[in-house]
Amino acid sequence: MDIKEFLEKRSKGERNFQNVQLVNVNLEGTDLDSIQLSGANLAGAKLSRAILCGANLSYTELRSVYLEQAYISQSNLTGANLTGSILNRADFTRSNLTGADFTNCSLNRADFTNANLSRANLRGGKFEGCNFISSNLNFANLSDVNLSSVNFINANLQCANLENANLKKAILKNANLTKADLRGANLVKANLEGANLTQADLTNANIYGANLENVNFTDTIMPDGELYQPEENTPNLSESIETLLDTQETMTRKIIKTENAPNPVGPYNQAVMVNNMIFLSGQIAIDPRINQILYPDDVIKQTERVMSNLEAVLTEAGATWENVVKTTIFLKDMNDFTQVNEVYSKYFKPETAPARATVEVSRLPKDVLVEIECIAVL
Repeated sequence: MDIKEFLEKRSKGERNFQNVQLVNVNLEGTDLDSIQLSGANLAGAKLSRAILCGANLSYTELRSVYLEQAYISQSNLTGANLTGSILNRADFTRSNLTGADFTNCSLNRADFTNANLSRANLRGGKFEGCNFISSNLNFANLSDVNLSSVNFINANLQCANLENANLKKAILKNANLTKADLRGANLVKANLEGANLTQADLTNANIYGANLENVNFTDTIMPDGELYQPEENTPNLSESIETLLDTQETMTRKIIKTENAPNPVGPYNQAVMVNNMIFLSGQIAIDPRINQILYPDDVIKQTERVMSNLEAVLTEAGATWENVVKTTIFLKDMNDFTQVNEVYSKYFKPETAPARATVEVSRLPKDVLVEIECIAVL
């Protein structure tokens, strides 16, 4: 079936396209709500911004597809093959992804709230700013994956493979990690408050600075390889760590520098981290590769470069846009507000967007059209 025939049948209300062959088709922005594509071959298809809510994509071939900003909530992707696909900002909320293969996928800022990812393979994926709140990841394969700062609040990770995973600053509050494999995992400054680690394996894991308040360590293998044994008449583990941190430092100050953002043009730094707060200096549209302003009269291009520069600094500090709590936008001309806002809105979800102020100023450095600064909290 070619794309023309498919669209004609779809326009007439047909929804059953089981086992159809639609390799490399362009369906960007197409409304495919509640469509039946079980067993279909859509390898290489372009489905960015497509609406696939309630769709049946079970055992569908979706290798190397483009699903950026696609709406796939409440869909069935059981056993689907998404290897090497681009899924940034896709909405998978409440979808069934049991046994799906996400190997080497780009999933930055994708939303998996209340999704079922039982036995899914997520190795080699990119998960910056991803949301797994209340998702089911039991027996999922996340070994060697970078999950720094990812949100797993109330997630079920029972028996999940997290061996050597980078969970630095990850939010695992009230997560179920029963029998999870966390050998060699990086849990530095992770929030494990209220998590269940019964019979989990933490051999050689790094838990420095982690929040371990009210964690259940029953029969847990600790980083030293020994079975957890609470000692009577001694402070619990979380209290000991908190006391140690309190005595070691009351305030930390760290300068953030990266070559992926412009060098400061004055006596200031790209960002300063104080404890868990990051204060980012205002960025203008300097391309760090050539240290020059590009597109001097194009406010959209300038805004895109400004956001890219800020993102580079956030990444260097171990943060994402999800950590940003306040921004300030300086405009040379308030008539540019709509165009700037169009670019800016791509980086934040409306329901979790940071506080913001926008002001018009008489002049900006190097006569640019826009400058943006922000504050982030880890």
